Amino acid sequence: MQTINDLMDQSQVKFGTSGARGLVLRMTDRVCYTYTVAFLQHLRDQGLLEKGSEVALAGDLRPSTPRIMQAVARAIADQGLRPVNCGFIGSPAVAYFGLQRGIPSIMVTGSHIPDDRNGIKFNRADGEIAKTDEEGIRNQWVAVPEGLFDTDGAFADPPGLPDVDDTAASQYLMRYREFFPSECLKGLRIGVYEHSGVARDMLGTLLAQLGAEVMPLGRSDRFIPVDTEAIRPEDVSLAKAWAKEHELDAIVSTDGDADRPLLADETGTWFRGDVAGILCARFLGAKQVVTPVSSNSALEKCGWFERVVRTRIGSPYVIAGMEMCQASGSIVVGYEANGGFLIADSIEIDGRVLAPLPTRDAVLVPLALMSMAVQQCCKLSELLTIVPPRFTASDRLKDFPTELSLAVLEEFDGADAKAAIEARFGAIAGTVDHVDRTDGTRITFENLEIIHLRPSGNAPELRCYNEADSAERATEMNRLCLQIMETWRSQ
Repeated sequence: MQTINDLMDQSQVKFGTSGARGLVLRMTDRVCYTYTVAFLQHLRDQGLLEKGSEVALAGDLRPSTPRIMQAVARAIADQGLRPVNCGFIGSPAVAYFGLQRGIPSIMVTGSHIPDDRNGIKFNRADGEIAKTDEEGIRNQWVAVPEGLFDTDGAFADPPGLPDVDDTAASQYLMRYREFFPSECLKGLRIGVYEHSGVARDMLGTLLAQLGAEVMPLGRSDRFIPVDTEAIRPEDVSLAKAWAKEHELDAIVSTDGDADRPLLADETGTWFRGDVAGILCARFLGAKQVVTPVSSNSALEKCGWFERVVRTRIGSPYVIAGMEMCQASGSIVVGYEANGGFLIADSIEIDGRVLAPLPTRDAVLVPLALMSMAVQQCCKLSELLTIVPPRFTASDRLKDFPTELSLAVLEEFDGADAKAAIEARFGAIAGTVDHVDRTDGTRITFENLEIIHLRPSGNAPELRCYNEADSAERATEMNRLCLQIMETWRSQ
């Protein structure tokens, strides 16, 4: 027997957002099986799981995902439970299925990170696991059946997967078809950037069912790590070329597991996720909005909402913030800078009801913004004119070990923090006004420009977020800040 804490040290497969993340070579069948057993044991310890219960399972389109799904399914069965194989669908789709059915769900995905890594995302019957659940899972003792795995951690006899149950996919599509009026997107010519996103077929189907003319674009048999917070230069160029060539009104896409949206306007310019989140919250009539500290400050400046709550970065913190706000009784939503949108309450518009989905979702945001544009008889780009002009840019340095990221933050802490910050960044942004350490180091300068540095929770990367009064300035700041950090790394 061993604890998950010990397994983490041995395998280097560790907790990220709501689950385990690691290199595929480290995520052996044995490691994935053990993690899953620990999750199920924890639920049983909490009185949240009975013997014989169903547990939903789905995965993304990475090459390693089917193998890991087999390990997860075998762990479920060995715990006296029934795995429901929902197939290759998005994280929000399998989570919604679990919420509707009142059962736990597990998603095998590495989200937006390269396919040399993967992950297992755990959801309780009432939504994502919290940080307290993570602690409970880490402390579980797990006994692995003798002879189940060979010396390399692979199954001695690969178990296979149950047949696919399409109910989860159907329920997820129905959620939006019942909320958005039929033909609400009629007259729009929409490109779907399919790449290797697991929701690529479902997304095209839904848009067509809502009246749009759909054009599939950029489908790939090779996994592409689309990150909605750090959009690749090639995706910027592709969108602009597609929009012009095909005379599109919009381009829609998601990251690998469909919990982070991408939406481009008629010029092929991608919306920033945190600006799209503001507009989506307005469309839904939200009264309270919860979002991480890294999101665009136009949220407060617009004055559309009764209450704004800022949290640490990561959906568990946003969910905790939404739960805190629900006591007031008014509509609560949340979003992240990556565009993933969460709903804490049922929302009704013109007699149509959207059920709660307190986990990141990529589909709602583009549907809401395109519907808003149709209702206002304007182009998507024109929606931005109603949002206060604050602009953000973000990117990251890859292969930047966490210990180096922490060393960066340590340099900007302590009694001489302002002096240390100005020594590094004063030539870019001037004098420091104040520093927010809610998550990482978020520096606001006297000219109201922002530099925010933070280690990624999912990969060895240093993320940098910037905010300024123009898109060009935010982008230039981001480039210069990453250049400074790259120089720091090489010293």
